[in-house]
Amino acid sequence: MTYVDGFVAAVPNENKEAFRQHADKAAEVFKEYGALQVIECWGDEVPDGEVTSFPRAVKLKPDETVVFSWITWPSREVRNQGMDKVMADSRLQPETNPMPFDGKRLIYGGFEILVDR
Repeated sequence: MTYVDGFVAAVPNENKEAFRQHADKAAEVFKEYGALQVIECWGDEVPDGEVTSFPRAVKLKPDETVVFSWITWPSREVRNQGMDKVMADSRLQPETNPMPFDGKRLIYGGFEILVDR
């Protein structure tokens, strides 16, 4: 069954192109290790909520934009094996491909698909 990793982050507006390049390099590595698809989305209409929201969840600052991303895998098993390889890959180490955002405010999780039409 298809498996999805989802991510939400706050990226400084001035780092948009650096983020795109970082994400493009990472996508190549994820796909090499079994990911079917890597999607990176730059927030365009992401409102503040009264109780909770994407901006609140990532403690968005005025000069940042919310990024919403997901990686689709053929199965959780492929994801687990692939993610181990991704995390060990030298191309994605901080000294090689530094994150252009505060990783401490990154939200992520793995999800089993319930509906796919």
